[in-house]
Amino acid sequence: MRIATIFLMALVGTFVLDQGIKDLFVAGWDWHHPCLSLELHYNHGVAFSFLAGLGPWLKWGQMVLIVGMAMYLAVDRLIGEYPLALGMLLGAASSNLYDRFIHPGVVDYVAWHCGFNYAVFNYADVVIDGVIGWVVLTKYLQHRRRKTA
Repeated sequence: MRIATIFLMALVGTFVLDQGIKDLFVAGWDWHHPCLSLELHYNHGVAFSFLAGLGPWLKWGQMVLIVGMAMYLAVDRLIGEYPLALGMLLGAASSNLYDRFIHPGVVDYVAWHCGFNYAVFNYADVVIDGVIGWVVLTKYLQHRRRKTA
């Protein structure tokens, strides 16, 4: 029960926090600096607008991917091993998917433009990347410990 609670709180908390931040930008809030702007952008694809040409089919493909990932995690019992991380991952992925159903695309708002001018992302993107790094690093360190023991 404790693992399920951690997982669900992480999922819902990440989703609600991400949507709350996005609501600020959809409502018109912005801020600009020479290297960083916080302003509304809609991403019609995935990372760096990749697959934007799929149009509305992209959201259905992402939905299948997220549901499949959730089922795999449940069957493989990885949620029991990483309830916080995987709850955050699914919450962030679900939040970006939700955007595709209620907005013209995923709401992005952090625009970095020093040295290059194409990196625009949101909190959910940071969570997804961070969690993947966290789990991969943890698995790698566990493997190294077993190998040297």
